[in-house]
Amino acid sequence: MISTRRLYQESSDLILRYRSSLRPVWDRIDEIVAENQSKVLDAFIAERISLPHMSGSTGYGYGDMGREGLDRVFARAFGGEAALVRAHWASGTHVLCTALKSLLRAGDGLLSVTGTPYDTLRPVLERLVDERGVEYRETDALTLYQEGAIGLSELEERLDAAIGHKTRVAMLQRSRGYSLRKPISITCMKDFMGIMRRKWPHVIIMVDNCYCEFVEASEPPELGATLTVGSLIKNPGGGLAPTGAYIVGTKEAVERAAQELFAPGIGTEVGSNPHGYRDFYQGLFLAPKVVGEALKGAAFAAMYFSELGFAVTPGPFEERSDIVQTVTMGSPEALSVLARAIQSASPVDSFAAPEPWDMPGYGRQIIMAAGAFVQGASIELSCDAPFVPPYTAYLQGGLTKEHVILACLNAGKALADTL
Repeated sequence: MISTRRLYQESSDLILRYRSSLRPVWDRIDEIVAENQSKVLDAFIAERISLPHMSGSTGYGYGDMGREGLDRVFARAFGGEAALVRAHWASGTHVLCTALKSLLRAGDGLLSVTGTPYDTLRPVLERLVDERGVEYRETDALTLYQEGAIGLSELEERLDAAIGHKTRVAMLQRSRGYSLRKPISITCMKDFMGIMRRKWPHVIIMVDNCYCEFVEASEPPELGATLTVGSLIKNPGGGLAPTGAYIVGTKEAVERAAQELFAPGIGTEVGSNPHGYRDFYQGLFLAPKVVGEALKGAAFAAMYFSELGFAVTPGPFEERSDIVQTVTMGSPEALSVLARAIQSASPVDSFAAPEPWDMPGYGRQIIMAAGAFVQGASIELSCDAPFVPPYTAYLQGGLTKEHVILACLNAGKALADTL
């Protein structure tokens, strides 16, 4: 059994040195936290949220003021016309599936502008192609533009080559997924949206915003994205939301998504929650601060593991657009040691030993450390990875930066003792 207190005390000099070096980064994060906190607070005030909004409902949920208030707060905080926030969605993949099915008709074209999407979305895309005859294409144009490999004019040229007469939806995944590419920043999205609205205003823009909420001071709906989708057990749930997801966008698109989730003619008017909405409201209110803590922890992790000799992305001083920190371990042994060390420094199931397994929705084995209060909550500290070369770990979340620091120190000790 580890003593994290003793580990912290023994590493006090190192921690002080890192804090000093990272002070400009942490100060910049604090500025974003303050801006996002004010935006969320203004949404609560404008929508006159009160204690009765915390109460639950049963059955159909007609007239559920808590549900309706939560929709309005999300819409206002994210800069959209409307929102759909429901506990009925099981995951980010589930809400993405709902959104895509609501937007795409038989024979429509779907273009992914950030290359191949995250593993769990591939079966959804295959089903759309096989059963609805959706014409699916991919281009890595936006990813290359984000990374500076191509300029604005070439981005437009590549989009011109990829967008066909059938293209109804352009989908972009902001976060890196299981790749080493840079996540899509708000600045990059502004340039992309400018091209799309000028040349293809009829194309629907759908954004997978998972892992990216409140990392920057603006959100995709503010830029004009038709639908923005994310999971509540990631950033916007603030570590309190026990399940669910959200969609924010235009009124028409949100209504279509609601009808896909429930039924045509019912849409946004139903969806009860007998347990109430306190955790959802409070989680959203805390989300900007919790995301800031995760970002500060990620910057520490980047500095710490890079000094141990591992390749990391992003670097400790780089701008961030998601909460994910990659650490390339280089061997299955090192990856296993890291995952087990993160797990052993978790508040829940610290005694468990992660092993690679056939996780549902993935075509390869995944190893995952996730000692979280909410199962699978990626805003809580977790570490997961495809168990394949180059054995890159994806470290994300952390309700407090101190927890991330302690987990990193534990991992460093385990790596030194084992390898």
